[in-house]
Amino acid sequence: MNRIPAHLFCCAAALIATVPAAAQTPPAAAQAAPILPSYATLARQVIAAPLIIDARIRSASRVKDAQATGLAPGRARFYVEADVLTLIRGKSAVPARISYLADVPLDSRGRVPKLKKQRVLLFARPISAAPDQVQLTGADGQRLWLAELDSQIRGITREVLATDAPAAISSVGNAFHVQGSLPGEGETQIFLLTSTGSQISLQILRRPGQRPSWSVSTGDFIDESAGAPPKNTLLWYRLACGLPAQLPASAIESEDPADARIAAEDYALVRRELGPCA
Repeated sequence: MNRIPAHLFCCAAALIATVPAAAQTPPAAAQAAPILPSYATLARQVIAAPLIIDARIRSASRVKDAQATGLAPGRARFYVEADVLTLIRGKSAVPARISYLADVPLDSRGRVPKLKKQRVLLFARPISAAPDQVQLTGADGQRLWLAELDSQIRGITREVLATDAPAAISSVGNAFHVQGSLPGEGETQIFLLTSTGSQISLQILRRPGQRPSWSVSTGDFIDESAGAPPKNTLLWYRLACGLPAQLPASAIESEDPADARIAAEDYALVRRELGPCA
C-alpha cells in the first residue's frame, strides 16, 4: 500500500468541511444509471476549480475509515494516483502523474468500487507544497469520464475563461419604471452590481395588448435587441443562480409607488422566465 502524505489528510478535512449535506450520496444512489449533472452544477464546479484534469487512475488505496476524518456515510476514502491525459483548465502544466484523496460512493451493497484504470474528470486545486498532488474541490470533485460530460465541461470552461465572460452578480443596484404615452406602455430598467464592477442590466418592455418582453445587456450600452440569454449558458447561470428571489425594496425606494409596483412585477417576470437554478 502506498504511503499517504500526512498533509493530504489535512486537505481532506478542509474539503469535507465545505461539503453540503445534499452532496453526501447515500449508498442506494450509487447503483443508479449515470445521469449527467445539470449545467448549473457543472458551472459551479468549473468556476470553483483552478484545475480541471482528464486523467486515468493508476492505483487506488483505500484509507481506513478510522483515519478518514469527516467521511460521509455511504462513501469510502481512497488515496489515488492517476496519469494525466489532458489539462482542461490550469495556468501552468501539471506533472504527468498526480495523487489526491477522493471520497467515492459505495455501491448498493456497501462495496467499494473498482477505481483502477477508470478514466475520470477531476475538479481540483493545486497544493503549493507538493506540485505532484492536488486537492479535489468538493465531494464530487472526481467524476467518471463520459464523452458528453467531457464536452459540456470543456464548453463551460471556454465560457468562464472568455475575456467577455459575465461576472458573478453581487446585488441589485437600482431599478425604475418609466410609463409610455399609451396606457399599458412602459419600460423597466434594472441595474445589477457584479463582483468585478462590470455592467449587467435588465430591460423589460411593455406594449399595449402584447406580452412583456425582456432583454439583458452586459456592457455600458443598453441593447434591447439582445433578448433573453439562452438557457444553459454562463449568462443564464449568472442570472438564474445569482439574482435574489424578489426585487429588493432598496432598489425602488425612490420610485413612485405605482411605478415601483410595476418594476417589481417586471423583475418577477424575469425570474420566472429564467427558471430555477437547478
